[in-house]
Amino acid sequence: MKVLVTGATSLLGAATVDRLVARGDDVSAFQRHPGSSSVTEHLGDVADREAVERAMTGATAVIHLAARVGVTGPWSEYEKANLGGTANVVAAARASGVDRLVYVSSPSVAHHGASLIGASAGPADPDRARGNYARSKAYGELTALSANSPDLATVAIRPHLVWGPGDTQLIGRIVERARVDRLPTIGTGAALIDTTYVDNAADALVAALDRLPDIGGRAFVVTNGEPRPVREILNRIVLAAGLHPSRIRIPYRIAWGGGFIAERIWERRRSAGDPPMTSFLAEQLGTAHWFDQRETRHALQWKPTITLAEGFDRLAAWFASTPPAAGGVA
Repeated sequence: MKVLVTGATSLLGAATVDRLVARGDDVSAFQRHPGSSSVTEHLGDVADREAVERAMTGATAVIHLAARVGVTGPWSEYEKANLGGTANVVAAARASGVDRLVYVSSPSVAHHGASLIGASAGPADPDRARGNYARSKAYGELTALSANSPDLATVAIRPHLVWGPGDTQLIGRIVERARVDRLPTIGTGAALIDTTYVDNAADALVAALDRLPDIGGRAFVVTNGEPRPVREILNRIVLAAGLHPSRIRIPYRIAWGGGFIAERIWERRRSAGDPPMTSFLAEQLGTAHWFDQRETRHALQWKPTITLAEGFDRLAAWFASTPPAAGGVA
């Protein structure tokens, strides 16, 4: 296939490009900044309709990863990238004759703050989603799935907490917080959570592309399928980076309330970066969220190949061979 990957410089985007290239697909990338990829690159913003259309010329399939991520920031920024950008991608795909579109979503589009225990991929619900990122991704998912048709098959894949060597989002932030002793255990730390090693997530996106149009119009959560206590996950990441796990514990309600207040302060002052705690982060660290993977694996004809244990070994090896500044533990 001739595949366009948006957001190809992200951890998951780069891994997905590598897999497509390795199997012989004709791959191009659309992103805001130059990357190190050997594929054809188109530079631009998904909010720019004309730039998206130019990049999509000649493509027969699209994997749409580009998004505004984060837990703080004005709604207008999320709306522009995640709603407007997705609408542009869908419109350009229709105009260019693309017949397959994989929209990379998030389980947060159907998360209302309560624990998720053996959950399936519930419907995206922007009215109840928690925070600007989740709400905007929910709207984007609805836009992508509503475009499903005989001419353009669309599917939403929701990888949960993707991580791996070189990750600046999840791993980088956890390690940086641990380095300055700002990574407390929320509640007991016993809540079970799912995560996804990056190689497995990339394989799932490629599998979804191949399975279209048979799975068109549906949404699937993707994880390693190995739920672990959140305290164990955090500690193993911190230990892989050569640091010591924190002994600080904060009751869930205090963490959530403090995070909510911190978010308001950050928004009022328009501070850069993320506050030390947010209500969303408290929910992620203090409540269970793991998913039944049987439907996903059957529909995608896919299963993870890298276990959590192997993933943590790879992460430790990466930190051991990476200069401290790049590894986030200077």
